[in-house]
Amino acid sequence: MLIRRCAVVWLEPREVASFQLDDLLAGGAGVVSRLAWFAHAPHLGAAIEIEAMHAPILGALGPVDWIERDVLDARFGSDAVDALLDAGLLLTDAADGDQAIAETDFRGQGWHPPAAIGHMAARWEGVDGPKAMVDADVDTNEGLLRQHGSPPPAMEPSIAAETQVALPKIERNDFDALLDTRATCRNYDPAAQVSLATFSQLMARVFGARGIGHPAPGFDVYKRTSPSGGSLHPVDCFLIVQRVEGIEPGLYRYRIDTHALEPVVPAIAPPQSGDTGTMPAGDAAQRAWTADELRAFARIAVAGQDWFADAPVLCVLAPRFHRNFWKYRNHAKAYRVCVLDAGHLSQTLQLCATQAGLGPFVTGAINEVDLERAFGFTGYRQSPLVVCGFGKRSAKLTESEFDPNRKVWPRD
Repeated sequence: MLIRRCAVVWLEPREVASFQLDDLLAGGAGVVSRLAWFAHAPHLGAAIEIEAMHAPILGALGPVDWIERDVLDARFGSDAVDALLDAGLLLTDAADGDQAIAETDFRGQGWHPPAAIGHMAARWEGVDGPKAMVDADVDTNEGLLRQHGSPPPAMEPSIAAETQVALPKIERNDFDALLDTRATCRNYDPAAQVSLATFSQLMARVFGARGIGHPAPGFDVYKRTSPSGGSLHPVDCFLIVQRVEGIEPGLYRYRIDTHALEPVVPAIAPPQSGDTGTMPAGDAAQRAWTADELRAFARIAVAGQDWFADAPVLCVLAPRFHRNFWKYRNHAKAYRVCVLDAGHLSQTLQLCATQAGLGPFVTGAINEVDLERAFGFTGYRQSPLVVCGFGKRSAKLTESEFDPNRKVWPRD
């Protein structure tokens, strides 16, 4: 039998704390720390703990060349080799299970290894961000100052003020007014719908194709109103539609090629109010979600940020990584470009929604794993980077919005 290491693995020494009753009864604090080793391998989806004595095996093997198992057994012991095989960190030339299939699939994506580790390790599942902030006593500016002291200044002090070159004052126009009116909306009218015409216009302006090119046989590139590395536009827009006239509430994928919505059957059980995470659908028959279930999923998507979960439309921006990595294979900058692409699209959406008289938002505090589970993504193939959205603002300011010039919320 031949064995090699998985394509990418990073070992992390981590201090793990746990409650120990014996320590408390003996007069201690009851919290005992230990040093543990965790292996991050993107094809596994999440870090797994391994025995410290097994770490040298991973360092002794490469991801390309195969070696005989007997050699490893003689050097490290068959039990240690079996443990890493069971974990999916070592693979045999005859392996055909789920871990082996995922590992082979990951190899074909073209990831730069450090980027793959960083992306997969930073994904959230079942996180309630606002509650975590309250528990950590950093949910207010006063709490942040108390915990962390003063923040870095907005601008570093000038070291040569006398050499600064003053720029001429600008003449403000309608575009400046639009830019000033853009403010993150945290107060949505829970009863208001977005008209179908406005929704269609925003989808076309932000995510639709403005042109198509054919640089080579079988290779199509699109032009959007936002830039993209290599004109590849790997970012797909998946939608949580709650209130759009003429569109059944549910999950959708926007198709850039046909300017149409493709319904997505959720691969999870219907979420319930108060849930912080999702559960696989199992064998239960699929049915349309109720409005409350869809809103519960929206809340999970934005990690408990209720003010965003009330938006009529939430856009999940998720790159298909191989679309970019096909050209920029194992490239140190490729993942960064995917992040930039999502940022460009979200900013274009902010301006287009504002111009349409709607309130926009964008957030990176999202539960990527729960979204992946619902939409049927594999994290190293396609994964959400941000969630943005839009809708009609409420008539009453309940949650604070940063609008220092009172362009959105005039003073009484």
